[in-house]
Amino acid sequence: MNGVDVLTDGFARVAEAVHGAARGLDLAALHHRPDEQANSIAWLLWHLTRVQDDHVSDVAGVEQAWEQGWADRFALPLPPGDTGFGHTTEDVDAVRVDSAELLTGYHDAVYENTLSYLGGLDDDDLDVVIDESWTPPVTLGVRLVSVVADDLQHAGQAAYVRGLSLRH
Repeated sequence: MNGVDVLTDGFARVAEAVHGAARGLDLAALHHRPDEQANSIAWLLWHLTRVQDDHVSDVAGVEQAWEQGWADRFALPLPPGDTGFGHTTEDVDAVRVDSAELLTGYHDAVYENTLSYLGGLDDDDLDVVIDESWTPPVTLGVRLVSVVADDLQHAGQAAYVRGLSLRH
């Protein structure tokens, strides 16, 4: 297994976790927040998908899936390029969806774009420096691993909130 294969497997695990966290949930469960400072499942899945869409599209040099109709489908009262970083509790509450399928559909579109991009890479590409503003400079491989890590953390949080919401 090479590095690109590992990344492909990692993003597949994210997609599986997203579907698992959203599967069968009604709107009350999707928007449940354990307290007023906590994130909802809808926000967590939207945010992790927005980050993956933003970061992978950036390194791939392509338009985000969000900009190809998904922003209109969500119709959120947020700036067009918003990915959720720095959201206030009010911003989190503004991420309201009309179904779990909207969240998983968007994630599936981003996942397909991610797979398409990864399919054109080889291991040497992962060593290319893409951001010199950090010390040490960030390579493509490091950026992609950080997206997988961030996504899996948020998917785990969504799974935890799912468990809490189903207990109520």
